[in-house]
Amino acid sequence: MTKVPPRSDAGKPAAEPHAAEVAAILTGTHGNPFAVLGPHETPDGLITRAFVPGAEALVAEALDGTVLGQLKQLDAQGFFAGPISAKTRKPLRYRARRGADEWLVDDPYSYGPILGPMDDYFLREGSHVRLHEKMGAHIREHEGATGCHFAVWAPNAKRVSVVGHFNKWDGRMHVMRARHDSGIWEIFVPGLGSDEPYKFEIVGPDGTVMPLKADPFARKAEMRPKTASVTTGDIGSLWEDEAHMAHWASVDPRRQPISIYEVHAGSWQRRDDGTFLSWEELSHRLIPYCTDMGFTHIEFLPITEHPYDPSWGYQTTGLYAPTARFGDPEGFARFVNGCHKAGIGVILDWVPAHFPTDAHGLGWFDGTALYEHADPRKGFHPDWNTAIYNFGRTEVKSYLINNALYWREIFHLDGLRVDAVASMLYLDYSRKEGEWIPNQFGGRENLEAVEFLQEMNARLYGGHPGVVTIAEESTSWPKVSHPTNEGGLGFGFKWNMGFMHDTLAYLKRDPVHRKYHHNELTFGLLYAFSENFVLPLSHDEVVHGKGSLLNKMAGDDWQKFATLRAYYAFMWGYPGKKLLFMGQEFAQRQEWAESRGLDWHLLDHAPHRGMRDLVKELNHTYRNRAALHGRDCEGDGFEWLSADDADRSVYAWLRRAPGEKPIAVISNFTPVPQMSYHLRLPSEGSWREIINTDAGQYGGSGMGNQGRVTAHRHANGEISAEMVLPPLATIMLELED
Repeated sequence: MTKVPPRSDAGKPAAEPHAAEVAAILTGTHGNPFAVLGPHETPDGLITRAFVPGAEALVAEALDGTVLGQLKQLDAQGFFAGPISAKTRKPLRYRARRGADEWLVDDPYSYGPILGPMDDYFLREGSHVRLHEKMGAHIREHEGATGCHFAVWAPNAKRVSVVGHFNKWDGRMHVMRARHDSGIWEIFVPGLGSDEPYKFEIVGPDGTVMPLKADPFARKAEMRPKTASVTTGDIGSLWEDEAHMAHWASVDPRRQPISIYEVHAGSWQRRDDGTFLSWEELSHRLIPYCTDMGFTHIEFLPITEHPYDPSWGYQTTGLYAPTARFGDPEGFARFVNGCHKAGIGVILDWVPAHFPTDAHGLGWFDGTALYEHADPRKGFHPDWNTAIYNFGRTEVKSYLINNALYWREIFHLDGLRVDAVASMLYLDYSRKEGEWIPNQFGGRENLEAVEFLQEMNARLYGGHPGVVTIAEESTSWPKVSHPTNEGGLGFGFKWNMGFMHDTLAYLKRDPVHRKYHHNELTFGLLYAFSENFVLPLSHDEVVHGKGSLLNKMAGDDWQKFATLRAYYAFMWGYPGKKLLFMGQEFAQRQEWAESRGLDWHLLDHAPHRGMRDLVKELNHTYRNRAALHGRDCEGDGFEWLSADDADRSVYAWLRRAPGEKPIAVISNFTPVPQMSYHLRLPSEGSWREIINTDAGQYGGSGMGNQGRVTAHRHANGEISAEMVLPPLATIMLELED
């Protein structure tokens, strides 16, 4: 408690502060109202002071209703003071009257702090890993009352207030307590419960009142176009996913089947009136669909709160809040729980590379460049007109790392796909000479970002067995998916952008020209095992005029479908985990737009149904045969059978895993069938055709090998089989014996 000495120089009773202090309270310019308002010890006993706008009379009471004293009005705007009949400081409420009206007012300044010195210490040190429990808004019991505790980091502010409907958005009413050691401001607001919109009113160091700021740690937010944060309780004990979590904690994900369905939750499907599906509706539709299709994981484009739909969630203003577009945080938790019960993992597209400059967001948060760099050469991203986090600032790095931990701990997410890692790693990313600042050694590497990524991965993997992190990293930065103790960035996997670009470039070409570009599909095997790769056919390839995957394929409509089917089987047989953006599993014709649902009516047509059925079969084949996934990231699981048949545009290789039957993958990327194709194989005997993308059930011509081929040993010791390679098709052969 604060001891206020008697004001003998002014000749006033101890309860009455100087007029300047009263004026500062009334105008909202007092930076430490806890030193003035609430109960205080004096030589004459306890006194209390209160600011209740509109009140003409005020009676102080204990929480049990005991009357403690009638207060004197010192200013008609609602400032009161007077002695109270209590021996020790205790929480107070006031019975206010104006004419015939009477109401109760809880006094936030009668409550002590909730945060302790160790919170300050760990925050400053950067070692606090439970910030989501301390910062933001939390409903809790404190000193005999239920209310909401608010805490926000704003070290350079002159004054911070929490405002909302509960105080008529009046920044004078709930000015927060400054913790100068850490720069955190906190206050406990008794009587405040869930679903209350709020923001922070911040006065910057130069006295400027900032635009109202959303809570960086808010766990719930208003539905756009509104931008306030919203109080909410903790996620209840709804989890029934022990088996799922235990499984992934016990295995090496590099040797498990991982086939990811990338989803934009707002446009996978929509209601008949065009509005978003809720998490409950997505549970009833998306989970069964993915289960039936054989996908192992759903990866959501960012579902953290964001103000602008066309940003797809990548311009997030609420890293800790699931967007209100689909319901409340509990709804998202129930969705994840439902996925886990069905054996499906959930991955979140996570954006620590940049943040938007919306007035209510993190930009210039306390009147200074707090979360971002002040120098635009380091703090502004030219590609997206966004701010860049100051990864070298301890509190900022801790904010982001705690967020990664939060999604795992609170929502049980299986992994994070980290967006735009390349833009974080290079100081000159998308910048011309003179537009960037070299690091301390004169290089272009962002050493602070490297340290952040390494620590983030180390803390996630170190504390949460079974979690995976995936880097979208488009350069040749070494050891992205290697452990940090080996000098790596510590990611579990890395998107193979080279695979995506090379294969799509190849398949856009007319088949007659493909033989001149044969190496576009073989080059990737030179580096296929340098990282733990995910093969992505992502949303980035079907937007901004790029068209759908189907329309990228060369030829007439039949050839487009045939080529895309062959491509999918080529990819599912290729080493690396799989990712396919929604809609491409049934050959969406038009490019994706976030403003509408997918064209599900296409499934009324046989070619689209056939594509979907093929992807389903590929997923189940990939999952059920360890030869296709058990060595996705290791060279001993791959062997070329034919890498140089450029004239016929044929590629063939073997996939292996210890103790498993080998599988041969053969692709013919011309419309010319190869009726008697001889291929070297490793073993004599019968090889069963387990996949044929030209099968009639998928929309193909029905050409094939009648279910199997036979490999014979020749006089020279070579083992080979004669087979049919259908046009624009991929087949897979599994050794039967």
